[in-house]
Amino acid sequence: MTDRDEHSTAQAARTIAIAVPAAGANRAWAWMLLLASGIVWGVTFSLAKVATAGGAHPLGIALWQGIFGGALLLAFAALRRRRLPLDRQHLEFYLICGLLGTAVPSTLFFYAAGHLSAGVMSITLGTVPLLTFLLALPFALDRASWLRLSGLLLGMAAIVMIVAPESSLPTPDASFWVVVGVGAASCYALENTFIALRRPADSDAFTVLCGMLSAAAVLLAPLVFATGTFTSLAWPWTEVEWAVFGMAVINVLGYGTFIYLVTYAGPVFASQEAYVVTLAGVAWGMLLFGEVHSPWVWGALVAMIAGFALIKPHGVDAR
Repeated sequence: MTDRDEHSTAQAARTIAIAVPAAGANRAWAWMLLLASGIVWGVTFSLAKVATAGGAHPLGIALWQGIFGGALLLAFAALRRRRLPLDRQHLEFYLICGLLGTAVPSTLFFYAAGHLSAGVMSITLGTVPLLTFLLALPFALDRASWLRLSGLLLGMAAIVMIVAPESSLPTPDASFWVVVGVGAASCYALENTFIALRRPADSDAFTVLCGMLSAAAVLLAPLVFATGTFTSLAWPWTEVEWAVFGMAVINVLGYGTFIYLVTYAGPVFASQEAYVVTLAGVAWGMLLFGEVHSPWVWGALVAMIAGFALIKPHGVDAR
């Protein structure tokens, strides 16, 4: 597998880990990690609803995601005795990734969370791998085929099935927020493509993620305080504070597990986490909020999963 092929691996959330699958990987262990990580990662859609319903402002939540996530990864880097590169090239890279990968999409996502069910949000964010594939084509980061293009069309059809029918969503206004959710997914896909093209050669995935989250906090802080949208996490914490903190921890741990799976079982195997996260997001919404979806939404979920299957990246995984 070439370096470009590895960079084009589509993932459930963000894609920046490049690795060669280890020989003789224990598939039972890999499957256990993939399922556990995907199921836990899927609960973030429900936690976003808890936080926004409790009065936390989307900009304030996005800021805390950067602060908590950056702090956790800086602590991890200190344990590894790794220094975060801070030269001009890296700083510019962190800032662009922080803007595309956290500041803008997280804010859009948290705004949408106040208007959409957790299940619908998980489907809209599930378009990240499909959009990443679409953006990778002009830069020759991935190879087109009729089968994979069919997967992209299925993903687009899934969004149309949610937005177009009048009976799909509870209110007509919700269609706008579906588009906002897809906008957040588009930012993640742009970030994936930018990282594939511009990632400094001496930066590993954890370094990039740490710099990106820290940069997002720096970018968002002035806007949050200027607009008076800071979300105070006063002690003792209520479900809102725990939801905000939980999302940050789950995202870091989930991403770390994903990176481990890429190195342990291969990028093709790890990319299947997209299925688990999307399905888990729908299931958690039903379990925690009693969400009931229309046949159109269920049809969209099936179309999205089928799109994942067709667009799954090429490669040879450990057996």
